[in-house]
Amino acid sequence: MRPSLLDPLFASLKALSGIGPKVEKLFARLLGRDDAPPRVLDLLFHLPTGTVDRRARPKLRDVIPGTVATVAVTIDRHRPSPPHRPRAPYQIYASDETGDLVLTYFSARRDYLEKLLPVGELRYVSGTTGSYDGTLQMVHPEHVVSEADLAKLPLVEPVYPLTEGLGLNQVRKAVDGALTKIPMLPEWQDEAWLKQQDFPSFVEALQHLHRPAELSDVRPESPAWTRLAYDELLAGQLALALVRAHQRRQPGRGSSGEGMLRAKVIAALPYSLTPSQGRAVDDIVTDLARPQRMVRLLQGDVGSGKTVVALLAAATVIEAGRQAALMAPTEILARQHLATIAPLAEAAGIRVAILTGRDRGRERSETLDRLAIGDIDLVVGTHALFQDEVAFRDLALAIVDEQHRFGVHQRLALARKGEAVDMLVLTATPIPRTLVLTFFGDMEVSELREKPAGRQPIDTRAVPLGRIDEVVGAVGRAIGEGHRVYWVCPLVEESETSDLAAAEERFAQLQQHFGDRVDLVHGRMKGAEKDRAMARFSAGETQLLVATTVIEVGVDVQAATVMVIEHAERFGLAQLHQLRGRIGRGSEHSTCLLLYRSPLGETAKARLNILRETEDGFRIAEEDLKLRGEGDVLGTRQSGMPGFRLAHIEFHGKLLPAARDDAALVLSRDPELKSPRGEALRNLLYLFERDEAIRLIQAG
Repeated sequence: MRPSLLDPLFASLKALSGIGPKVEKLFARLLGRDDAPPRVLDLLFHLPTGTVDRRARPKLRDVIPGTVATVAVTIDRHRPSPPHRPRAPYQIYASDETGDLVLTYFSARRDYLEKLLPVGELRYVSGTTGSYDGTLQMVHPEHVVSEADLAKLPLVEPVYPLTEGLGLNQVRKAVDGALTKIPMLPEWQDEAWLKQQDFPSFVEALQHLHRPAELSDVRPESPAWTRLAYDELLAGQLALALVRAHQRRQPGRGSSGEGMLRAKVIAALPYSLTPSQGRAVDDIVTDLARPQRMVRLLQGDVGSGKTVVALLAAATVIEAGRQAALMAPTEILARQHLATIAPLAEAAGIRVAILTGRDRGRERSETLDRLAIGDIDLVVGTHALFQDEVAFRDLALAIVDEQHRFGVHQRLALARKGEAVDMLVLTATPIPRTLVLTFFGDMEVSELREKPAGRQPIDTRAVPLGRIDEVVGAVGRAIGEGHRVYWVCPLVEESETSDLAAAEERFAQLQQHFGDRVDLVHGRMKGAEKDRAMARFSAGETQLLVATTVIEVGVDVQAATVMVIEHAERFGLAQLHQLRGRIGRGSEHSTCLLLYRSPLGETAKARLNILRETEDGFRIAEEDLKLRGEGDVLGTRQSGMPGFRLAHIEFHGKLLPAARDDAALVLSRDPELKSPRGEALRNLLYLFERDEAIRLIQAG
C-alpha cells in the first residue's frame, strides 16, 4: 500500500546507530508510542521547544555565572578523584589571560579526560557556568573541541522535550541520524503558494528546525514550522474531503413521511421548540429525504435540547418504516437519553429499547431478536450497539452522542449496520468555528443557540479555598431547604487514583456534617453502582452528591440547584462550563461556587472571570481555544481524536481556510489523486497518517 519511497521514514528507530532495545523503549515513551515501536518519522516530528545559544564567547572575567558560555582556555592541570573516594569530583584547572575556570566531572574515567583535555593545550569549552567558593566553574561541559574542530561546534543547539532515562545529547544524536534518512520527496504543495508564503521545502523545514541557525528558527511561527503545520492541515482537510466525497458517492435512501410522528412528539413536549431547534429539525428532515447520505453535526450547549431534535430525526425515519439507533459514550448518559425519550416516544407510539454492555442473558437476547425483526423502532445504547451480534431489520439513521469520545472507526462501524445509513452527530461541547472546519470538515453543521424556556440564569461566584467552612455552611442551608447539591472534586493531574482519593476524603468530611444525606460517585465504580447512586440522588433519598468529573456529561437532575467545584483552577473552561450545566435545569434559581487556591495564575484568573461573565457555551469555547489550544477544548488528550502533532491552532489556525480550499480544488481536478501532484499528495497523506482516505479512493 504505502509507496516504498517512504520506507526509510517508517523504519524502526533501531535502524539508527546507538539505539538498541532498551533505548528504543525510552524513545517509545517519549514519542507517545508505548503500544508500538517508534519510527524515524516520529522522531523527526518531535520538534524542539527551545534552543541553547552558544554564540557568546566572553573572556573568563566577563562570564556571568548561571549563563551558557563558550570559552577558549588553556588546560593547566588535572586533579583526579582520590583512589579511596571515587565519588569525589574529578577537577581540571584551566585559564585564559583574564581568569581561571574549574571543569568538574563526576564518575569520570581518567584516561578519557586526559585525552579530551590534554595539559598545555588550548580547548574551546561550552556549557552552563556556575560559581563555587568564589571560583568560576563548569560541571560536565556539553562540548569540548580543539581549535581545528571549532567549526563543528553547534552555535545554536535545539532543546527537546525529554523523558526519564533519555539525555538531551542522546536525542540530538538520534535526530541527526534520522535527518540523514529523509529521501528526496516530490513537492506536494502548489508552487505559487510556496513562493507567496516564502516556505522552504519539507526536507529543508525539518533541517531548519532540528539544526537551527537562529534562535527564532524553532518558534511555531517560523517559516519552517509553519510550512510543516500547513502540510499537516492540508493532509487533514484532504482526508476529510475524500471521506465526504466517498459518502456522497455512496447512494443514500431518502426517508420521508407526512411528519405525523414528529407532530405527535412535539405535541407531547411540555414546551415549544426553540427557533434553532426548529431550524435544525427542518435541515435534518430535508437531508433525510435526499437520495444522498446525510452526515450532520448538531452542536448545542448544555441543556439546549439536542436529545429532542435527535428524537424528531428518528421519528422521521421511523414513520418511513425504518429504524434508528442512538449511541452514547457512557451507560449513565444512555439511560439519561432513554429517560428523556421514553415518555415522548410512548405518546407518539414509537417502540424504544436500551442495549448496553450490562444487559445479559435472556433480556439481551430478546432485545436483539426484536431489533432484528423490526419490533424496536429506536434503540439507545453504548458502543455495545456496534458489536457483531447486533443486527437491525433496516437501520436508516445512526445518532452518535458526544462525537469527540468516539473515533471515526466507531462512527463508521455503526453506520455499516444498515444500508446507506444517515448519520447525525451530537456534541454538548460547543466547538469553535476553526475546530469545526478541522475535525468535522466532512459534515454539515447545525447549532442550537438558545436554552429552552423557563431556564434561570446561574449565579456563578469564585470563592478562595480558605473560606471552605462558609461554603459547607451554605450547602447545609440549601439542603435544609430541600435543594440538591453537587460537590465536584478536583482533577489531580491525569491520575484516576488521586482523583478518587480526593473525592473519598471530601465525602468522609461531608458525611460528618450531613450523615447519610451524602453519596459518592466516581469513575472506578461499576456501572450498576453508579446508576444506583445517581438514582438515589435523583429521587431525593440523598441530597449531596460528591463526584469526580464522571458527572460532566449528560446527568440531568432537575432539583439540583447548587454546584460546588473544588480547585476550579485545575479545570479547563469548557469542562467547568459542562459541569455548571448540571444545575439550573429546572425553574429554580441556581448557584455555582468555584473554589480556588490563591494566588491564581493569569490564565486561571481569566478562565474564572469568563465563566462568571457568560453562560454562552460558544463564546466560552472560543475563549478556551485562545487560552489552551485545540487539544483540550475537544478533550482530544483522552479521546484519541485526530489531534495535531505539529500544527497549533492558535498560531496556524488562520491557514485552515487555505488548506480547505486547496483540498477542494485538488479533488475537483483530480478526484483519484493520479496526477503528478496527486501522487505527491498521497505521500503527504501517509506521512500524517491519514491514509484511510486513500483506501476510500481505492474503494470507489
